[in-house]
Amino acid sequence: MTEEFINDYKVRHQDSQVEIMNIDTREGSATATLYDVLQYPAILILQTNGYVQKIWQGPELPRLDDVASYAQV
Repeated sequence: MTEEFINDYKVRHQDSQVEIMNIDTREGSATATLYDVLQYPAILILQTNGYVQKIWQGPELPRLDDVASYAQV
């Protein structure tokens, strides 16, 4: 389900930058800890300074357009 969401997002919003992290890696685990991610999957919209603009956590994924609207701000 998560992979399908990512693929659909990349197709519909080709101009957006998407970074995928795996919680089972050292970097992914550190990022989850840094941003207090408690449920997976998690989608974080970060500003260039690292500030969290929006976060979704848990199995109920947001709409693609909702993610895109936060990513474009």
